[in-house]
Amino acid sequence: MEYIQIGKIINTHGIKGDVKVLPLTDDIKRFDSLKKIFVGKDKIELEISKVWYNKQNPMLHFKGYDNINDVEKFKNSDIWIDEKDKIKLPKDSYFIHDIIGLEVYLNDDSYLGKIKEVLQPGANDVYVVENEDKQYLIPAIKDVIKEVNMQDKKIIIEPIKGLLE
Repeated sequence: MEYIQIGKIINTHGIKGDVKVLPLTDDIKRFDSLKKIFVGKDKIELEISKVWYNKQNPMLHFKGYDNINDVEKFKNSDIWIDEKDKIKLPKDSYFIHDIIGLEVYLNDDSYLGKIKEVLQPGANDVYVVENEDKQYLIPAIKDVIKEVNMQDKKIIIEPIKGLLE
């Protein structure tokens, strides 16, 4: 089975076994449709019995976990789903895990580096691109990203003035 990380349990909530989640998805309401998740390195399968939201954080309750002591062990654990349960994305949208590892080239075909991380600071994602010498922060905007080729595992960019200095 292939897994996709969609969040992280960042804390417990109250005393009745609820947990607070940091979502790693653009659509936090996607938690509404989940029936089960996998938690932690061992991918422990948990059945979701209730979902609600506190500000921008999904709050989850798991079937059979009705006490804070039952869920304390899940704090700081990653949340995964089965890849077959992933949502369909619109055209020209990609999952973060699919972007990480892609090679980045300038529009003159010179190699810039590999995407090591995707930051989500606000208005747009930022790709952390590294090569042997340097790290670059590349905004994921149409003015910069000219082509994403998932088959060839590469991205072509046209850097705006000052971006690579």
